[in-house]
Amino acid sequence: MIALFDLDGTLTDPKAGITRSVQYALERLGRPVPDAGALTWMIGPPLVSGFTELLGGAEEVPDAVRFYRERYGDVGLFENEVYAGIPALLRSLEEKGVRLHVATSKLQVFAQRILEHFDLSRFFAGIYGSEPDNRNADKRDLIRHILDRERFDPAGAVMIGDRKHDVIGAAANGIATIGVSWGYGSREELRQAGAACLADDPQGLEAPILRLTGSTPRPAATA
Repeated sequence: MIALFDLDGTLTDPKAGITRSVQYALERLGRPVPDAGALTWMIGPPLVSGFTELLGGAEEVPDAVRFYRERYGDVGLFENEVYAGIPALLRSLEEKGVRLHVATSKLQVFAQRILEHFDLSRFFAGIYGSEPDNRNADKRDLIRHILDRERFDPAGAVMIGDRKHDVIGAAANGIATIGVSWGYGSREELRQAGAACLADDPQGLEAPILRLTGSTPRPAATA
């Protein structure tokens, strides 16, 4: 009975902090700076791959990441808010014996600070993220790392996330995913990636989490 939660776009809405930090990085590079609304696609993918696409190549990416983290690590990570209903969901799952972990492409140290700031870290047995050298930024690598560390059965686990990267990363490790529609990936993106089901609000997550982790009996097949 394991639930892995993405952070950005799933537990919290990070739009302001991420887009402003991307804008800051572009400004420092002397690049054109789009409106925040044109940068929301940067929420979810690994930072290096996002900047590679945004900048049209890899040459300036190390500087872009450095400038981004310069601002994000100071103020951007707290330009953020917890989605309504998330604390109550986490509390209920914990009470029902589901072991909770965070699996985010964000730097682990940033994820830890955010969750502590919003008093959510107490619900999680483990908070996993990427490293400064980009290790585990890919969700496939990250979830493999979590499995190596935690030694749980993938068949009794579920991933919860808002982007295709969550679905792909979990599937590569034999774990089903519940897609959430309140984040930054579309329902079509999540369905096409292979999400087992979709939830439209945190209140709608508990039942499929319990079902997919084997915490409740699965419905009998019908003829």
